[in-house]
Amino acid sequence: MKPRLAGIAAGSLAALMSAAVPAAAAQVVSTAPTGASSAATKWVVDMVHSQVDFGVRHLVGQVRGTFDRWYAVLETKDGDWKLGSVDVAVRTASLNTGNAYRDADLRSDRFFAVTRFPEMTFKGTGFAVADSTVDVNGILTIKGHSKPVTLSGRYRGIAKGGDGHERIAFQATGAVDRRDFGISWNETVAGTELIGNNVEITIGIEAVRVN
Repeated sequence: MKPRLAGIAAGSLAALMSAAVPAAAAQVVSTAPTGASSAATKWVVDMVHSQVDFGVRHLVGQVRGTFDRWYAVLETKDGDWKLGSVDVAVRTASLNTGNAYRDADLRSDRFFAVTRFPEMTFKGTGFAVADSTVDVNGILTIKGHSKPVTLSGRYRGIAKGGDGHERIAFQATGAVDRRDFGISWNETVAGTELIGNNVEITIGIEAVRVN
């Protein structure tokens, strides 16, 4: 069976929240949201111009996929989005690897168990910024298992769109071990494990300021 792509998705989620940020000197800023304030600015991810992709080893090759339904909100404080937080929610049933048979297997109890666990989340806990690079720290929860995750990204800048709203963009990558999230099924073929345990995450985010 081709499905073994299981844990792939695990990382995706982590990906989106990579709210990368610009900076001058390396520093650690921001903690998880403590509630909106009058100085808070909200940014909503533009789904048309953002992606959450993932990849995992299959024997000696690699299979890639994406999540089609997810949502993320960033909040910055005092006009500085380096001092922000991020909340991300991903619908696990929306995983898409381009193969209906494999996707159905990934949604089954053997892997993501999407009926029992329809959503996975990422709660940002802080940003570590240096120049145009950033590490995004947060808690990734999949199938009831929560683990700290760090994604490394690159800030792409801020510009106004045709509608006059400011937009920010960044990219981030990272990896998680799918077994940490209860996605451990595997089998051996001629001495080689069919599926890799490390899930590679790649995201591209463009978010729009809404207030």
